[in-house]
Amino acid sequence: MAQTTTTPAVSQGGLQGTTTIVDPVVAKIAGIAAREVPGVHALGGGAARALGAIRDAIGSTDLGQGVKVEVGEKQVAADITIVVEYPQQLQTVAGQVRAAVAEAITTLVGMEVAEINVTVSDVYIAGEEQAPEAPRVA
Repeated sequence: MAQTTTTPAVSQGGLQGTTTIVDPVVAKIAGIAAREVPGVHALGGGAARALGAIRDAIGSTDLGQGVKVEVGEKQVAADITIVVEYPQQLQTVAGQVRAAVAEAITTLVGMEVAEINVTVSDVYIAGEEQAPEAPRVA
């Protein structure tokens, strides 16, 4: 498992030591930030969303779903797959996701962001997921 380690010279209270932040934590932070952007319906491709629906049903939501991060010593790169709500502008939502994730990683993790690639895998249309009503037999 890849990880990033930072070693502050002196932390709070004058204590020295290391802090290790593993990749899934960075992915979770990125996923939470992306989900908070207006117009983002879900994260992940079709298979990931299907598995996520099962996880949600049993109360084990994966907040890092649809997010892949590569953490170096000082920089983070992220790939994020999103589903955008119709009729939102795809480029605008993708740009807002990129900005929100970069801010969250910089602020909460304390690392520089090298790049954030956003893939729009689908467009969500309200009511589309409902099965058509069966015809009534008299």
